[in-house]
Amino acid sequence: MRTTVTLDADTESLLREAMRQRGHTFKQALNDAVRQGLAGVAGDPARPPFVQRSFPMRLKPGYDLGKLSALEADLDAEAFSEVTRRLTPEQNEPK
Repeated sequence: MRTTVTLDADTESLLREAMRQRGHTFKQALNDAVRQGLAGVAGDPARPPFVQRSFPMRLKPGYDLGKLSALEADLDAEAFSEVTRRLTPEQNEPK
């Protein structure tokens, strides 16, 4: 396919450097760069697909998975209570 491509100055410099290092023509260097750049977009068949491993959360009964922010708030409140219980009466009084 024949097309017109407008390159930024820094991209042109990189392409010309690739041409010089590899002894390729402009067309070869541009096609190689585009192929390499788009390989990850189309998916690399040699690379196995990413698989997300998951683990059971072991939530306490009664917590709704859709309301995990409430669980976080409960845990924060428990941690705050624990810290304030450890304070001496003088430290616990408002100033």
